[in-house]
Amino acid sequence: MHWTTIVDPASLAAALGQPGLVPVDCRHALADADAGERAWRASHLPGAGHAHLDRDLSDHDKPASLGRHPLPDAAGFNRTLARLGISPASQVVAYDAGDGSMAAARLWWLLRLMGHQRVAVLDGGVAGWQALGLPMETSAPAIVPGHYEGAFDAARIVLAHEVAARLGESAGWLLDARAPERFRGEVEPLDPVAGHIPGAVNRPVSANLREGRLRSPDQLRAQFLSLIGARAPADVVLSCGSGVTACHNLLAMAHAGLDGARVYAGSWSGWVSDPARPVARGD
Repeated sequence: MHWTTIVDPASLAAALGQPGLVPVDCRHALADADAGERAWRASHLPGAGHAHLDRDLSDHDKPASLGRHPLPDAAGFNRTLARLGISPASQVVAYDAGDGSMAAARLWWLLRLMGHQRVAVLDGGVAGWQALGLPMETSAPAIVPGHYEGAFDAARIVLAHEVAARLGESAGWLLDARAPERFRGEVEPLDPVAGHIPGAVNRPVSANLREGRLRSPDQLRAQFLSLIGARAPADVVLSCGSGVTACHNLLAMAHAGLDGARVYAGSWSGWVSDPARPVARGD
């Protein structure tokens, strides 16, 4: 096993029970913060623990300037990894209800920030797994605690001041993963201001998918290159509402061989926490 972006359900099913394989349930619903954990308790992939977006993959004690889902501190995240049975040599497979954007790709990104390479997202999530009739477990998983002492690579996390310094650049350096109507500012169900960061280009996570699965690397590569042009992936910043669904664009780019882009962790919710920052609307 050496999966670093996505893994298909059949391949994961064939590997269940192998030493070092750690599946993690990341199901979450923004409208009901405990729905994902309830779903996990009812049934989950064999051996999977649960990582909660709000409690484990975020730190809500941090200020609003860092967005609706501020990154956890490394020490707290290390404890989460150990509880889930993850050690530096583990092959981690994160999954959520479907496409990976809520919040399997977030766990994938956080582990990558610690330099962990053997982490992938289950393509199609629980929906794709169950569609193939693959086994689910209803009893509590027997997890042997792991051990982790990692640190986040701060250079791979974009903060607001860097975004502000690049506002004059031509379009293509900043991709926004939100739905088109939120990007245009027609609706805003979650944040106090509608619109987008000036100069951003909309790349909704739905464009990464075909019938609930990630598009082929060739398709994704062509689509992202049409947006970023001649820029190197390392010059591209990915944003969304709060630094969660942007991770799905990061995953898609990596799967397409365009590894190296970075996520603006605070994203739109962090940007509008300062009313002095400019806002754009429309396309």
